[in-house]
Amino acid sequence: MQAPSPKKGEAERIAAVSEPKPRRIDRLLFGSGRSIGGTVYGTILAMSVIAAAGGTGSPDPWRLAGFVASSAIVFWFAHVYASGLDESIRSGRRLDIVSLERVARHEAAIPLAAVPAIVALSLGALGVLRESRAIWLALALGVATLGVQALRYSQIEELGRSKTLVVVGLNVGLGLVLVGLKAAISH
Repeated sequence: MQAPSPKKGEAERIAAVSEPKPRRIDRLLFGSGRSIGGTVYGTILAMSVIAAAGGTGSPDPWRLAGFVASSAIVFWFAHVYASGLDESIRSGRRLDIVSLERVARHEAAIPLAAVPAIVALSLGALGVLRESRAIWLALALGVATLGVQALRYSQIEELGRSKTLVVVGLNVGLGLVLVGLKAAISH
C-alpha cells in the first residue's frame, strides 16, 4: 500500500522546517534563505554609483562612500514602500506595522550589500589604501559578490556544471560591464 501524498502546502512546510537556518552573519552577507535578489540588486546599485560618481576627476572616497550608503538607503526605502503597497493590495487589507517590518527585513539585503563597498572606500579615505586602489577594491568585491550569488543560485536550483558556468558568467559579466563603465568614465 502506498503512503498518502502530503496535503497541499505540507511539502513546503516540511521543507522549510527541515532546511537549516542560516547563521545571522551569513544571512547579512549573502542574503537570506533561498533569496538572493536583494543582495544582487544592492551590489549592482553600489557598483553603479561608484562607476558613475567615482569616474570623474579625483574622487573623494568619503564622498563616494556617502553616495553609496545614501543610494542604498533610498533604494531600500523605495523597495520597502513599493513592496508594502503590493502586499496591501494582494492581502486586501491595509498594511500594518508588523507587515511593514517583515517587508523591511526582507529587503534589508539591499543596503547590506553596499557594506563591502563602503568599507573598501573607507579604507581609502582613512589612508589605509590609496584612494584609487580602494575604489577598484570596492568594484572587485562587487564582482566577487555577484559571482558568489550566482553560485548560490545554481546550488539552490540544482543546476549542472554547464548551466552554472552560464549563470556565473552572466552575473560576473554584468559586474565587469560596470567596471568597464568606471574605466571608460575615468579615462
